[in-house]
Amino acid sequence: MEKFNRSGYYRRVLTLAFPVILSQAGQILVQLVDNAMVGRLGAVPLAGVSFANAVFFMLFVLGTGMSLGLTPLVGEMYSVSNHRKSAAYLQNSILFYGCMGVCIFLLAMAVRPFMWHMGQSPEVVRQAVPYFGYVAVSVIPFMVFASFKQFLEGVGNTKVAMAIIITSNAINVVFNWLFIYGHWGFPEMGAAGAGLATLISRVLTPVLIIVYFYRRDSFYRYFRLFRRENFSWEMIRSLIRVGAPISLQMFMEGSAFALTGIMMGWVGTVEMAGNQIASVISNFAFMIILGIGSAVTICVSHAYGQRDWCEIRRYAGTAYRLGLMWNAVTALLFISLRRYIPMLFTSDPEVIEMAARFLVFVAVFQISDGLQASSVAILRGIQDVKSIMWISFISYIVISLPIGYCLAFGTEVGASGLWMGLIIGLAVAAVLYNARYRKQMKRSASVVHAE
Repeated sequence: MEKFNRSGYYRRVLTLAFPVILSQAGQILVQLVDNAMVGRLGAVPLAGVSFANAVFFMLFVLGTGMSLGLTPLVGEMYSVSNHRKSAAYLQNSILFYGCMGVCIFLLAMAVRPFMWHMGQSPEVVRQAVPYFGYVAVSVIPFMVFASFKQFLEGVGNTKVAMAIIITSNAINVVFNWLFIYGHWGFPEMGAAGAGLATLISRVLTPVLIIVYFYRRDSFYRYFRLFRRENFSWEMIRSLIRVGAPISLQMFMEGSAFALTGIMMGWVGTVEMAGNQIASVISNFAFMIILGIGSAVTICVSHAYGQRDWCEIRRYAGTAYRLGLMWNAVTALLFISLRRYIPMLFTSDPEVIEMAARFLVFVAVFQISDGLQASSVAILRGIQDVKSIMWISFISYIVISLPIGYCLAFGTEVGASGLWMGLIIGLAVAAVLYNARYRKQMKRSASVVHAE
């Protein structure tokens, strides 16, 4: 009987996770294609794109993290059939996230001049700045799309966003081919062409998802519930209350990886190019965990709306088991194929050797990465988000980055020390997040017992 029940939880989580995984796979595939296509131009353009992405990611993740706060809020309302309040959350999120996208774009434009003073070679910065400008503009349509995407996840629909993201990614690849190399009479823009292709594809995403809402009565009913009086600071404060800690947690975790990428540029161009390859491959593995985490957040938020703590524990156990199994497999693959994977991106033997070395470190942190990501997904589902913000600060800002810097530039370890710092930070985060989850479960058990 226990086995039957457990398999049912696996099925529900994987059913919800599979479209998210495909969406992430599409996004990562575009990154792979971007890097492979730009990488054919040489190590300097690849390093330029890597540098631009590292700088922009720290800004982009603020918006992405903020939008994730909508999912548990809508999930809680959906579980008790409060469609009017769900629609109000959507209405407020479109306004709030759209304005936030504009603010992130303006902040990116303010940061752009400082890219010349971040310790990178002038050749790398010249490749990075035009690319950076295009992807900075793309955050505005992305944030509008994110409001619809996270709303749909809150009501348990992950398929629509998957279809739109995959479509936009295919368009991105086509425009990459046109603008990077100048085919069919289009201008040959090099690395900047990849940025323009990203902008075009992201502009299409909100258009497609709004059209879908209008064409489906089950979702258009939420538009019919839009009211002028729905706009309220109270709802926006709720979006900030849940979204801001998630955003800051993702910002600090993402900053650890992004700043590691920037510091790689201080070591050398080859190290930075090798780090870009290893990072993209790491993201490719993480997409499975991210999909499972998104599904678990949805399921846990629905159970949290019913205050069913037993159900929350079952979904948590499902998340940990699935995540750890997947990460064990990827760790073995990264180690065994470390000298072959980089050949997909470059023919430069020095970059291949450097990426192969870094892939060993990526393999080492797979288990702790899976554990911490699963714990974060569960805590988001029960809206315990302030704790993950502080744990992330301790793990990545206080521990990971300083240790990585000291090892890389204060010892003979070199560039590998930056990855060692990430490994230590992820391990600390995994332990602390899991401890927080267990504390919350004990607290809930005492509340249920008292009732």
